Amino acid sequence: MDKATKKLGFWSIVLLTINSVIGSGIFLSPGSVVKMSGKYAPVIYLAAAIFAAVLAITFASAAKYVSKGGAAYAYTKAAFGDNWGLYIGITRFFCAAIAWGVMATGVVKTVLNIFALDSSNFAYITTGFIVLMGVLFVINICGTKILEFVSNISTIGKLLALVTAILAGVLIVIFTGQNNFSEVESVTSEVTSNMDVQSIVMAIIAAFYAFTGFESVASGSEDMEKPEKNLPKAIPLGILVIAFIYIGIVLVCMMIDPVALVETKEVVALVDVFKNKIIRNVILYGSLISMFGINVAASFHTPRIIESMAKQNQVPKIFATRTDKGFPIFSMIVTAVLAIVLPIAFNYSMGSIMIISAIARFAQFIIVPLAIITFFYGKNKEEIVQGVKKNFFTDVIIPVLSVLLTVLLLVKFNWVKQFTINTDGVLTPNYLAIVSMIIGYVFIPLMVYLYNKRK
Repeated sequence: MDKATKKLGFWSIVLLTINSVIGSGIFLSPGSVVKMSGKYAPVIYLAAAIFAAVLAITFASAAKYVSKGGAAYAYTKAAFGDNWGLYIGITRFFCAAIAWGVMATGVVKTVLNIFALDSSNFAYITTGFIVLMGVLFVINICGTKILEFVSNISTIGKLLALVTAILAGVLIVIFTGQNNFSEVESVTSEVTSNMDVQSIVMAIIAAFYAFTGFESVASGSEDMEKPEKNLPKAIPLGILVIAFIYIGIVLVCMMIDPVALVETKEVVALVDVFKNKIIRNVILYGSLISMFGINVAASFHTPRIIESMAKQNQVPKIFATRTDKGFPIFSMIVTAVLAIVLPIAFNYSMGSIMIISAIARFAQFIIVPLAIITFFYGKNKEEIVQGVKKNFFTDVIIPVLSVLLTVLLLVKFNWVKQFTINTDGVLTPNYLAIVSMIIGYVFIPLMVYLYNKRK
């Protein structure tokens, strides 16, 4: 086998899972989660971790039945046929491309801040954006061996940054003898005293954002060694490691300076918690490495969604074309164009764009568990891997729990808040978000459906 086309082994898949999940979320979101939940923030992160673990086990179980690339697309198509697979696949691809664009914007803005340049300057962001995409294109075109190396290094870098912050925080608490955990009540008591089920759900979803990404790991299963065996073990293990790190960093920050965590104006919220310049720089550059790493992971996962659909003849075959080093070049080009053009069209406004991505994930979190249950009970035998070792707990109980938890969160989610803009107490429709939903969930899937019907 050509070394350039070397497939990812078990530990590389674990690291890819960690790299796919740990991005900007844990560096940027703890302040808002603490603001929403106060002293209960560690419990909220634990709840989000449990939800993510349940879903991760579900996606890992699906991987043993369907070894084709494409993750949710492949599982849905195998279970429910071409039309459902097409809809999940195209909406997932569209939203994953936008999400990649948002993450790339985060990298560019962080770099501009480091070099004391205006991070709101449209020309600076666009130039940095195109340069970053060029770098990611080169990394991918060099083959999976180079991509694996860069992915592993960036994963180790971000883990070192977070672990350093945790250890530094523990030492500060031990040697100063100060624990400021209780001070969080001074800035969040008004919110936490009025917490209801809806506010708890909103806090869990805000925390859960930092765990998303695991559902894309299996997209490139065709480039992994024994995916039907390695993915069901690697994905849950990666989530377990992430959960320990997240809860650790939140606890440490709340013990050192919870007020700074809640009230910070810094882009990287964790920076304001620590006063030591060395630790602050470790966290700042660690966040940059983290966001670059998750861009590397996204550049690996996202093109393979549309490539998988091309292999199933649901989009033009040109998207299944690979170079001699195993690089899906045309899939990468169309993905990169979407990831560049759409954020530009939205003037790099992340809020409205991320709504589409979040909802696309929740659609997967319902349909993939249902697909696994159909596999377990022997339907669509010709579409699944033969001789699969079935497990009632992971293949039925956990998927049912996944559906119930997802439906509960969707029912209790504050939809009005997400599709309106509050201007001085006056709510007006968020037309950008509404139009985005129509494009992503109606127009593009309809165009692809008509292409298939005509063909």
